[in-house]
Amino acid sequence: MTAESPAQTVQRLFPLLAEGRTEEAAGLFADSVSFSVPHPPGIPWVPEVDSADDMRTFFELLRTHVRAKGFELHRIVAEGEDVVLLGRMVSEVLRTGRDIDTAFALHTTVRDGRITRYHLYEDSHAVARAYFDD
Repeated sequence: MTAESPAQTVQRLFPLLAEGRTEEAAGLFADSVSFSVPHPPGIPWVPEVDSADDMRTFFELLRTHVRAKGFELHRIVAEGEDVVLLGRMVSEVLRTGRDIDTAFALHTTVRDGRITRYHLYEDSHAVARAYFDD
């Protein structure tokens, strides 16, 4: 039996999140996680994160404030432990009813079968426009 590749490990994350299975999604992460989601101040769904348990909190906060409306994965680039996902996502901010429509890049690293890096790059201006009242 062959071990799961880093890309396969990362790809297991999205169906779990889509089904609201945040505890299982967090179980894919290592005890120590390098986390980065650049965002404007005041966005309530991006906490301080450095562990698998914090990832669970992040996923739960995200579900509390944002409803996923669309997710397209365009490309997966994997080299060694690093996996980069490129795509587009559309989410509705529940507080305002406005959509965040943004391309994204997610840089992950998988070591010993667990995700140790989660660095998401998206249009933070689009996030701010959708969340804050004009």
